[in-house]
Amino acid sequence: MIDWLDEFRPPEFPDTSRALEEPAGLLAAGGHLSPAWLDCAYRKGIFPWNDPEEARLWWTPMPRAVILPETFRVPKRIAREVRNTTLRVTANLDFKGVMTGCMAPRADSEGTWIDDEIIDSYPRLHSAGRAISIECWDENGLLCGGFYGLTIGRILFGESMFTQHSGASKVAFASAAPKLFELGFEMIDCQMRTSHLERFGLIEMERNEFERRLSEGISKTSPAPLAGVLN
Repeated sequence: MIDWLDEFRPPEFPDTSRALEEPAGLLAAGGHLSPAWLDCAYRKGIFPWNDPEEARLWWTPMPRAVILPETFRVPKRIAREVRNTTLRVTANLDFKGVMTGCMAPRADSEGTWIDDEIIDSYPRLHSAGRAISIECWDENGLLCGGFYGLTIGRILFGESMFTQHSGASKVAFASAAPKLFELGFEMIDCQMRTSHLERFGLIEMERNEFERRLSEGISKTSPAPLAGVLN
């Protein structure tokens, strides 16, 4: 059994050790997606994820997929793509556009977990300087890929990425991640392993190590904001 969270009470989550083994990482249901609830959740390594027609579900899967400064790499082939691309990569110029791109149906899945409540809540965090977007633009100046995530202290919680142009999400991540680490970010939380991010040095951590690094990272001063043209 999982706890049902009362959205009319101050945000509070069960201890992450109570997450289910099947489905792996499911911790609780209910609650709210206000900035206060989201801040409380991400500080504990918890995030919302459910189909739009389902009740709100909260997860904290382990092992946790992350990228660290010391594990990060850009494969040679992708580095060549970045050097030779005609795509332009920017930061924090169209947060809602990136979210809308991530919300669109994809060829490899039936739907999206990003619903109207998420589209309403996360831009509020961006306006407060607590979330970032990385945009990729084609030769005609159209948004064709990118990703977004939340930031607390020196941790970036990657949320979703999309591409409407071959290689756009790879170019966006390969252009932005080195600059994020240079600014002082200590960990990119990718939540779960994907073949797309494995090539960039993704590793998996058990709960104790992940939560130790999380606690240390969120207690530090946030790096300077990333902005403008990145390539």
